[in-house]
Amino acid sequence: MTATGDLRIFSTSPMSSKTVDREYLQRVADVARWSEEAGCEGTLVYTDNSLVDPWLTAQVILDSTTRLCPLVAVQPVYMHPYTAAKMVASLGYMHGRRLWLNMLAGGFRNDLLALNDPTPHDERYERTVEYTDIITGLLDDEGPLTVDGRYYTVTNLRMTPALPFELRPGVMISGSSDAGLAAARRLGALAVQYPRPPGQEESLRGIGVDIGFRIGIIARDDAHEAWRVANDRFPPDRKGQIAHKLATAVSDSQWHHQLAQLDERPASELSPYWLGPFHNYKTFCPYLVGDYARVATEVARYIDLGATAFVLDIPPSREELAHIRAVFDHARQLAGAVEGVA
Repeated sequence: MTATGDLRIFSTSPMSSKTVDREYLQRVADVARWSEEAGCEGTLVYTDNSLVDPWLTAQVILDSTTRLCPLVAVQPVYMHPYTAAKMVASLGYMHGRRLWLNMLAGGFRNDLLALNDPTPHDERYERTVEYTDIITGLLDDEGPLTVDGRYYTVTNLRMTPALPFELRPGVMISGSSDAGLAAARRLGALAVQYPRPPGQEESLRGIGVDIGFRIGIIARDDAHEAWRVANDRFPPDRKGQIAHKLATAVSDSQWHHQLAQLDERPASELSPYWLGPFHNYKTFCPYLVGDYARVATEVARYIDLGATAFVLDIPPSREELAHIRAVFDHARQLAGAVEGVA
C-alpha cells in the first residue's frame, strides 16, 4: 500500500482491552498478516495502563509476518531508555526486522498520576526528547554513551547486541502541539497529527518536519453503501458519548481537545469527514467515509499539503484493508492534481 514518493502507510493492531483474552493473540496475528498483504509498512501497537505490554504484542506481530514493522508505542514512565533500546536491539537480533517507535509524551493523565508522574505537558516533551536521544545514541553504537541530562544519566553505556545500521528504528511523536512539533524537529522524527475537515488544513510544507496523519477510512464503490457500513460499525452510543466527555475533561493532550472542539457533522455524502466514532468513544481519530473517488480526493489533498505518512485505524477485516488500498491506489493517481491546494 505504498503510495506517492516516500509515503508510508501503517495500520493499527487490536487493543487487548476491547478483545476477549482468548482471542487476542489470534486477532493480533490476523491483523498483522492482513496489513502485510495490503502492503502496509507497519502496524501501530498502543500502550497504556489498561493494555497488555506492547513489546510482547510486537513479538506476536514479528512471528506472524515476514516484513511488517511493529510501530511500538513507548511510554518513558514505564521503563528506562536503556531497556527500550535493549528491546529494539534484541528483536532486531532475533528477527532481523526493523521497528518503528511511537514516542509518547502524554497518554491518559490519570494513568500518569497513578504512577506518580505529575510532570506538566510541555515538560514531558522535553523529557521524551532526552529519553529518545539515549535510545538512538545506544542503537547508533558509535562508542560508549555518556549523558548527564536533566532527566536521565548514563555513563559509558553500550548496547549489546549491536543493532545493524539498516535496522535502526524509525521514530514518530505526536505533533499536534507546539511542544510536540519542536520535539519532532529536534529528534528528526515524523510528527503525527489528526487532520481537520476538508478546506481547513493548511500546507505542511516548509515547517521543518515530516508530518503523518492519523485517520480511519471506510470506502465503497457507492457512497450510500459506505455510509451504511460506517453507521453499522459505529452506531450512536450514549455510554460512549459520556465516556468521551469524561476522557476529554481529564486529558491534557492537544490533539484530543482539538478534535473535541470540532463540530460533529451528521452522516452526509456532502463531506467525507466524520467524527462520529471519536465522539462515541469508539476510536481516537477522524474518519473519511464515501465512495472511492471522493475519499481518495481528500487523501490526495492531504498528500499534496505535505503528509508523508498515514496511520490507519484498526482494520475489522482483510476485505476492509482491500477497500482502503483501492483508495490509496486512486489517491496516487490524483496527488499533484487536486484543485484548491496551494
